[in-house]
Amino acid sequence: MESKCHPNESPTPTPPHQSSSLEPTIHGIDLTPLTQCTHWNSPLDIIAIRHACCRKFYACISCHNTLETGHNPSVWSRKDWDDKAVFCGNCKMMWSIRGYVEGGGGGKDGKPKCGGCGAGWNPGCKNHWGLYFDMSGHGKDGL
Repeated sequence: MESKCHPNESPTPTPPHQSSSLEPTIHGIDLTPLTQCTHWNSPLDIIAIRHACCRKFYACISCHNTLETGHNPSVWSRKDWDDKAVFCGNCKMMWSIRGYVEGGGGGKDGKPKCGGCGAGWNPGCKNHWGLYFDMSGHGKDGL
């Protein structure tokens, strides 16, 4: 998906997505119902993360940084890893940070997926966990 803005224009945020009153509102640019955005939109890019700084769910950090101009992002501290801050866009299940990072519902093949619906998650997200979560003490690979 390409951004719908011209080089000299600011991106237009997609109206926040919420399908039911029980689901969190998801923010981002060019959102799909699965939480994909203009930056990350493969079939595996179906999670949104609540940001520690503003407590809003965003499809990705780039959407957050583009739309939240009043503050910088911050990471979730280790003491908050039991908070439900990861949302599966496929089945709408909420995950704790710990459940996502330490388990991620991964199957026998080691590929990350939702333990609720079995939908695959982008394994490359692991490379960005440090932008969202305090990964100190989790080894060089984040685990």
